[in-house]
Amino acid sequence: MFNPLSLQSLPPLGVGLGFRAPFASALLKTETKHSAVDFLEITVEHYLDVGPAKQQELSALKERYTLIPHGLNLSLGSAEGLDFDYLKQLSSLIQQLDPPWWSEHVCFTRAGGIQIGHLSPLPFSAEALDVLSENIETVKQQISTPLILENITYMLSLGGELKEAEFLAELCNRTGCGLLLDITNLYINSVNHAYDAYAFLDKLPLDQVVQLHFVGGHSEQGYLIDSHSHPTPEPIWALMEEVLKRAPVKGVILERDDNLPTFEDLVFELERARKIGQRYGRWP
Repeated sequence: MFNPLSLQSLPPLGVGLGFRAPFASALLKTETKHSAVDFLEITVEHYLDVGPAKQQELSALKERYTLIPHGLNLSLGSAEGLDFDYLKQLSSLIQQLDPPWWSEHVCFTRAGGIQIGHLSPLPFSAEALDVLSENIETVKQQISTPLILENITYMLSLGGELKEAEFLAELCNRTGCGLLLDITNLYINSVNHAYDAYAFLDKLPLDQVVQLHFVGGHSEQGYLIDSHSHPTPEPIWALMEEVLKRAPVKGVILERDDNLPTFEDLVFELERARKIGQRYGRWP
């Protein structure tokens, strides 16, 4: 059985942003970090095999902030195994940044040796658990930094003998990984697939939740879409409060990619998240 104490010893980072190029001016205009941003999450693929300008940007960010690498294309759910060239590059980047943890998605992004261009869901089955666990063990042999795993949205459920929360709980128990609980994804799935998000939380190993993602999406043809394009709606703030009350979360990240507001509007959301975490003693 996994001992969650190893995750609980990770440092609290507080409240941060998923770094995007339009935010660079606000985040890098001084020699110190922005007062409202405790840490940044960087997309791994933006800094693999890049030229001097991107390397310089990464160095400037690292001087000011703790950087958490967030991967998109490792494809932990691929039955064919991992891309070892990609894994080698990923390992080198994580070694360079020396983060307290890093993250990837519970999904697959590659099939038949072809990148399919999006995060694809897995069946919530014992077979999928075996594939994930084997691939994660391979990753751990190359990367010793703690890995946390993110739940994704899905329009089509591929079935399986387990519920998603049970699947995630067993995955974390088998692998020793923590959870990056995307509360926006949880909320969107709960609406689109008509289940109770709070009952879902009851089935998760909340003592293994290390980090959260949050943001607003949009509605399209009767479904919610995880477009990272709007301010965080009230039901997601309520879910955040419940998770921060119950789980030893070390950090939360606002992921905004589209329909970008002013940086001051982002800071307003960060400060709201900060106050919720402070209410439950998750960070100073």
